[in-house]
Amino acid sequence: MRKSRSTALLLVLALCWASLPGYADDKKDDPDEIGNRKVAHRSIISQEKEIAIGKQYADQIDHQAKILGDPVINEYINRLAQNLARNSDLTIPLTVKVIDDPSINAFTLPGGFMYVNTGVLLAADEEDQLAGVMAHEIGHAAARHWAQTMTRATLLQFAMIPMMIVPMSAAVYYGILEAYMNGVPLAFLRFSRKDEQEADFLGLQYMFKAGYDPNSYVGFFGKVMDEERRSPGTMSTVFATHPPTGDRIIASEQEIQKILPARDQYMVSTSEFDDVKARLETVISQHKKLKGDSGPTLRKRESTTDQTSTQTQSGQQKTDQGDDQPPVLKRRD
Repeated sequence: MRKSRSTALLLVLALCWASLPGYADDKKDDPDEIGNRKVAHRSIISQEKEIAIGKQYADQIDHQAKILGDPVINEYINRLAQNLARNSDLTIPLTVKVIDDPSINAFTLPGGFMYVNTGVLLAADEEDQLAGVMAHEIGHAAARHWAQTMTRATLLQFAMIPMMIVPMSAAVYYGILEAYMNGVPLAFLRFSRKDEQEADFLGLQYMFKAGYDPNSYVGFFGKVMDEERRSPGTMSTVFATHPPTGDRIIASEQEIQKILPARDQYMVSTSEFDDVKARLETVISQHKKLKGDSGPTLRKRESTTDQTSTQTQSGQQKTDQGDDQPPVLKRRD
């Protein structure tokens, strides 16, 4: 019995250990230390295992989703992402693909596999807004949020086993169970609000390090929220689960003022961004034409005058030809 209690206690302590950040020091607030600090959370899953799992998920998405095949757009998105990755704390390779989907969404799988919807590129006014979305996703990968979430879930499963053996009242048991479950997201590929806030925090720094104005990230998600209010359903369900709430926007603005020194110049956009966005619009338009999705065609109704004129002309032609002459009435003597 004592052994079961000790096992349960050790598993609870392990669960608490997994909830702590991997390296808690002042460097996390210093953008000059990006690349020389540890921001990844502790996990029982190795990076190699995480990459292998992410590869399996990515293969499924590649077969199920509509991956954009345009080489010019893919090359631009990949180059932009790799530049951000070089200015981040990411320690694993980053793989980026574009999904042909108009919803405004991007997500990161385990092991550094990122997917960006075409809707993000179309919604962005400048390159820095697109970079902000991608920097946020790199923040998830650098902090290893998925691996931490799975570690909590795994330890929770083992922790429940000895508790079922240890005698305790039902109220105590369900109280402990509820306390654990509050810390475990229901969908392992979706991140908690706390993880989203940390990804915001890291993504702002990665944008700044790469030369972009971090305020553009805040402005873009404010734009997304306004668009969702005007047209419900514009925002992806993933964004709807953890939306950029007012609190997150305010926190991001405060973090920018606190830890990111102002610069005289930022990279806002490039002519290549404009060219790629225009190319994407052309590609989407061509795809619609190939599908025959050109919309309904309205047939112009002929006016009564036109119909009468047409009938008159037709009657005259028949009279001239001597065919189908109308009957002639003779007067009876």
